[in-house]
Amino acid sequence: MVVDEVDGAEVDRIFHALADATRRDIVTRVLRHGQSVSTLARHYPMSFAAVQKHVAVLERAALVTKERRGREQVVHGNPAALRRAARLLDAYERIWRDRVHAIDQILAEDPER
Repeated sequence: MVVDEVDGAEVDRIFHALADATRRDIVTRVLRHGQSVSTLARHYPMSFAAVQKHVAVLERAALVTKERRGREQVVHGNPAALRRAARLLDAYERIWRDRVHAIDQILAEDPER
């Protein structure tokens, strides 16, 4: 995957969503197994509405999906979105490793070394 081929808006949504510790924790929980928003809200020292807002940010980034079960909305993790983020980070790492390798080559050819 080439970095230039990535949808910038999608990447921004994913990394913005993952920039918050509460949202990262929600993703971790719902990747293990789906949980209702009310169950998730019990884990955090914030209002139900605040947890709903965190879930909405994650949903816009496609990191989670919601499924209505009766009166509850069950949140599920979306591993595919996390894999996209991981592939992007891998691409950036390859760019930097290539740069370090090029610098090593230049230094190896320096007669004063």
